[in-house]
Amino acid sequence: MTECGEIPDYHGPHTQPLKPGHTKLNWYEPSNRVQRVRVVLHTCQCRHTVYELCSAAGQGSIRRTDHEKGTVHETAWALTATARSTFHRILQGEAW
Repeated sequence: MTECGEIPDYHGPHTQPLKPGHTKLNWYEPSNRVQRVRVVLHTCQCRHTVYELCSAAGQGSIRRTDHEKGTVHETAWALTATARSTFHRILQGEAW
């Protein structure tokens, strides 16, 4: 239980190790397609690579930030349900 005004510490889930036969996703340079992007879900910041499920204008994308290399990439924008499914596949080690 947190005290009034205190925000609990939330790290986000960790990705599982890649499974045999995982799907290789296409990653692109960020497109700046929209002015504002909402991060709906994200993985834990303790890893070198952080994944974020992003949403804007009824569509979604996955942003991948590699803090070790200093790079940011994203998947193609798609229907929100498709992006959410892809994010969960990444979490389960079924896609990279």
